[in-house]
Amino acid sequence: MRPHEGTALHHRRTHAAPRISVVIPTYNEAKNLPHVFGLLPDDLHEVIVVDGRSVDDTVEVARRLRPGVVVVRQNRRGKGNALACGFQAVTGDVVVMLDADGSADPREIPAYVAALTAGADFAKGTRFAPGGGSADITRLRAWGNRWLNRIVNVLYGTSYSDLCYGYNAFWTHCLPVLALDASEGERDHKAWGDGFEIETIINTRVAKARLTIAEVPSFEFPRLHGQSNLNTWRDGMRVLWALLVERVNGAHGTVPRPSAAEWAAPLPRAGVVDVEEVA
Repeated sequence: MRPHEGTALHHRRTHAAPRISVVIPTYNEAKNLPHVFGLLPDDLHEVIVVDGRSVDDTVEVARRLRPGVVVVRQNRRGKGNALACGFQAVTGDVVVMLDADGSADPREIPAYVAALTAGADFAKGTRFAPGGGSADITRLRAWGNRWLNRIVNVLYGTSYSDLCYGYNAFWTHCLPVLALDASEGERDHKAWGDGFEIETIINTRVAKARLTIAEVPSFEFPRLHGQSNLNTWRDGMRVLWALLVERVNGAHGTVPRPSAAEWAAPLPRAGVVDVEEVA
């Protein structure tokens, strides 16, 4: 299903497979990482763990489980800031957004990559397409998601079926249209886009850039350990506000088409975040 048809990029096909970078925001997820890492595909280019100053041994567990993991220290607060910092550290061709709580199944990553290599710019996970589902979403959250879907589809001319699901993937050279801010800020300050509204901001900016979007059926599992920081009413209002603000804002850039040399070379790390890599 393609909820929004735009001008698809003509990706080079010289590689047998794109280099996949998985970005995983974490905060006190030490108990969940063994499960998540154990299901990751073997052929990943890199795994980037973005840590929001965990007080457990999240970082140590990540390094023990996966030698060579890239650890990024988050410079503000919230999931949005974590993703922005993680995206700055990416050196692969494809970015996969993966939660660390065990709710998203890493074994679905090949399906997302297949949607991209088939011609999509952005692969949007959905729990509400045939083959998808959820063992975690409440009736209230499902109701709210339906109404937010209707609003975004009217405002942006899309056909999203699951706006508030954060399991997505996209080509790295689509990052400019997201225009996310990973600059240093006040550690305890949450700027616009730093919270759970980040997924809505990404979805709306992808739509405004008229990228080709493919929905990918996905199944959501309950969180394994710990408690979610998501608040249905508070974060629902932030999502609604994000829809209105992003509708007023203009497009946030265009997608550059990489040259052959740029495609073959790893991206440089931006240097605006604290990156640690274990060889």
